[in-house]
Amino acid sequence: MAIIVNLDVMLAKRKMQLGVLSSRVGITPANLSILKTNKAKAIRFSTLEAICRELDCQPGDILEYRADDE
Repeated sequence: MAIIVNLDVMLAKRKMQLGVLSSRVGITPANLSILKTNKAKAIRFSTLEAICRELDCQPGDILEYRADDE
């Protein structure tokens, strides 16, 4: 997969648990876990915005592009 989700890294940096972020953003813990484990196929901009707001970060702090040969 070329797009890597670094949500676990940002959660650790902010010392926030997945369940806390889930309740603040309004997403089920299961769906947030799917995103965190790189199993999601898409993310809505509104969801990304809410996550960035709660974690006080930029989208680039959460999403990373890696070429397939890396």
